[in-house]
Amino acid sequence: MRYLHTMVRVKDLDASLHFYKTLMGLEEIRRIENDKGRFTLVFLAARDDVSQAKENMAPCIELTYNWDSEDYTGGRNFGHLAYEVDDVYAFCQHLQDNGIVINRPPREGRMAFVLSPDGISFEILQKGDNLPVAEPWASMPNTGSW
Repeated sequence: MRYLHTMVRVKDLDASLHFYKTLMGLEEIRRIENDKGRFTLVFLAARDDVSQAKENMAPCIELTYNWDSEDYTGGRNFGHLAYEVDDVYAFCQHLQDNGIVINRPPREGRMAFVLSPDGISFEILQKGDNLPVAEPWASMPNTGSW
């Protein structure tokens, strides 16, 4: 398993980038603009992590800016912790076998979400290419929120 990033939702991307980049000294590693989903993702790394982050996309902080304004309450501005695993299906099965609900199953062999006992969202990502689509994951519905 490898730590990837922590996601934080931001309401004002310019103000947030000023804080994270100018004041905190983080460097922008990658930016994704998604017109269909109406959001922007900005991945940042600390000075001493920049070369590793550029090569491996980790460790980073992910700023998520949703283009349609939203007031984040109840901790919703904190998104999730992300970890990469060798086999997303086996990892999810291990969690499920130990009583953890798979809130967002890895239907496409790539990504799942689970919650810690304290309600912290964890994104579990497949290392490398997606695994072939497989049951029971492919037809498993979402459960709750993450």
